[in-house]
Amino acid sequence: MFVRAHFLARFICLLSSVDFHLRTLIQISLAAALTVTCNAGRAIDAVVAEAFARNPEIRAYEAEIAAARGARRTAGAWRNPEITGDAGAKLVRDVPGGPDSNGMLWTVSALQTFEYPGRVRLRKAIANRQIALAELELEGFKAALAAQVRAGIYRAALSAAKISETGEVSTRFDELSSVLSQRPVAGVIPQLDLRIIEANANALKRRTLEAEREIQSARYALNQLRGTRPDAAFDIPQIDPTLAPIPVTAALLTTAGRQNYDIRTHVMELEQQGFKVQLALNERWPAVQLGPFVHQERADTNEYHFGIGMTVPLPLWNRNAGNIETERARAVKAEAELAAIAREVERKIADAAFVYRSRREEAEKLQSSILPQMRQAAELADRNYRTGALPITTYTEIQKQYLESLDAFFTAQSAAIEARQQLEQLTATRLDKK
Repeated sequence: MFVRAHFLARFICLLSSVDFHLRTLIQISLAAALTVTCNAGRAIDAVVAEAFARNPEIRAYEAEIAAARGARRTAGAWRNPEITGDAGAKLVRDVPGGPDSNGMLWTVSALQTFEYPGRVRLRKAIANRQIALAELELEGFKAALAAQVRAGIYRAALSAAKISETGEVSTRFDELSSVLSQRPVAGVIPQLDLRIIEANANALKRRTLEAEREIQSARYALNQLRGTRPDAAFDIPQIDPTLAPIPVTAALLTTAGRQNYDIRTHVMELEQQGFKVQLALNERWPAVQLGPFVHQERADTNEYHFGIGMTVPLPLWNRNAGNIETERARAVKAEAELAAIAREVERKIADAAFVYRSRREEAEKLQSSILPQMRQAAELADRNYRTGALPITTYTEIQKQYLESLDAFFTAQSAAIEARQQLEQLTATRLDKK
């Protein structure tokens, strides 16, 4: 937007040699156009912000982040110590004739588990990657939500432009139908001309109704994305649907490799899987339980025992080979999926970039040369038909060709905008800003 404003300012400065009144009019027009564009951009951003604030699915992603952070706390927490106690009786039987004694004995011990070195660090790393994945999913969902909002606004803008452009032809047919219906019908040809004009006027009204239905459908979709009722009142922002050039395909591919949400997700999952493989290798060695104990025996004497106990499982039968094999296989799978998704993203970018450029070129050609020529031909046909110098078949054919040219233009614009939205999703970059 800054670049556009800069060029507009330079252009205004070049108008010093133009007539004062004309220069003033052009300056006002350019300033108004820039103001409308800026306001439209702010209006779109406001709708996106409203969707972020009200959309209920965002809360689900935020809850997933909170759950991952809870798992991170669990991964870094120490195991609770274990306390064991034993109680019983002690019976002492001496040789025959000797004294006997009875008494109580008890034992209390406390054991704290100490993980093998590096195990807790690996669990924390896995949990941290899970938090990052949840945050990335929220970021990707917000980007997709913003793209859907912009797509709905652009769709409504194209439908409104279609109504505006076809309204001229529709008005022309309505006026002709009104004039011809007031004239006395003399013969079959004028009567048939009137019916042809009326039929074309009705067909144009259907076009208008379809465009209005598209606007209403876009409004329903935007209300849903904003978290409100589908029939809630909502003024769709007016925007400029002009198609700006996009970066070259190589630059788009580089940006996608760095910012694409699917690629970033698979890269992070592959890193997380690497930590899981390391954790499986670490778990070949057991954890150690260590802690104090106290023991007392009462019979003929009181005996007290103090010390430190240790429990170590012997890794004889299970060296965690199965889990190691499983995690390594999952790492290979994650690496293959990353390569596959990278190729898929590259293919989609190349295809969408080609569609956008070809459709943009088609729309520019139609807008710059074909549509003005067809508009002039339609106006010329209307004037000549009113004077009786043109037959009804030529008149209606010219009007239909003009309408078909308009349809081709809006179809090309719609396809280009759809391809641009796809590129924005694939590259995680805004491309509609001029």
